[in-house]
Amino acid sequence: MPAFLEAKLREGAEKKGFSGKRADRYVYGAMNNMGAMRGSKITKKGRRMQAKHDRKKMSGKLSEMV
Repeated sequence: MPAFLEAKLREGAEKKGFSGKRADRYVYGAMNNMGAMRGSKITKKGRRMQAKHDRKKMSGKLSEMV
C-alpha cells in the first residue's frame, strides 16, 4: 500500500476523532475508493502513486545537497 498515503489518511482520521477499527476503515476505505487498493491488495495505480512520491521526495533531497 502507498505508505505516504496511509500516513496522511491516518492523520486525517485522527483529526476527525477516529481511532482503532474506525480509523482503519476510514484509511483503507479511502484508498479503495480512490483506486490505490483493491480489497487488501495494492493496485497498479497505488504502486504508481508510491513511485511518484518516492521520486519527488528524492529530487527534493538531491536539490538540498547541492
